[in-house]
Amino acid sequence: MKLEREDFDLTCIEMAKFLLGKFLVRKLEDGTILKGKIVETESYLGRLDKASHSYGGRKTPRNEPMYMSVGTAYVYMTYGIYHCFNISSKEPGAAVLIRAVEPTEGLNHMHKLRLKAMKSRNLSKIFKDSELCNGPSKLCMSLNIHKEICNKLNLLDNDILWLENPSENLDFDIVPAKRIGIDSAGEEWAMKPLRFYIFGNTFVSKRDLEAEKSIKLPK
Repeated sequence: MKLEREDFDLTCIEMAKFLLGKFLVRKLEDGTILKGKIVETESYLGRLDKASHSYGGRKTPRNEPMYMSVGTAYVYMTYGIYHCFNISSKEPGAAVLIRAVEPTEGLNHMHKLRLKAMKSRNLSKIFKDSELCNGPSKLCMSLNIHKEICNKLNLLDNDILWLENPSENLDFDIVPAKRIGIDSAGEEWAMKPLRFYIFGNTFVSKRDLEAEKSIKLPK
C-alpha cells in the first residue's frame, strides 16, 4: 500500500526514523519495477543546520524542492557526477536523505543500471547485492533516480517513484549515529546523531560501532 499524505506530516527527524523499513519503488519507462527497503536515512534540518543546503534560510533554484510540499523529491548532483535523493519534510527547508536501501525486487536490472552508470565502464565488474544500494549515490544509480526525471516529484501522486508500507509489521531497533561526510559543517553539527539505520542490517552504508552500544540487546 502506498504511503499517503498524512504519513508524511512529520518533522525531519521523525520522518527519517519513520521511513526506515518502508519500501522505495521506482517504475522504469518499460514498466519494470525496482524496489527496496529503506535501511538508512539522514536528517538535514534546514535553517539552523550548517550541513543543510538551506542553512540560514538559503533559497536557490537547486534547493527549491526543500521548500515545496511535504513528500517532494529533492534530487541533486554531487561532485557534478552523482545524484542523491532526499524527501522534504513538513518544516520549510528540511529534508531526509535516503542513504541506503536493501534491494528486494528487480535486482538484475539494478546490476545493469549500476554498471551502465559507472564512469569507468568496467563491464566485467561484479557487485554483491549488498553493494548495489549501500550509499546515497549508489542507490540512485541502481534505481535510475536522477535529477532530470525525479527531481520535484511529489511522491504521493505519480507513477514513477513512490513509497510503500511493508506487507507486515517489522520489528527492529534504530541506531542514531552521526552523519557522514559533513566535517566541513563544524564539529557541533558533524557529531549530532542525525543519521538513523536499522540495527544489524547488512545493507547500510557504514556502521557506527560506538553508537550501536546504545542498543540494548535481549539477554
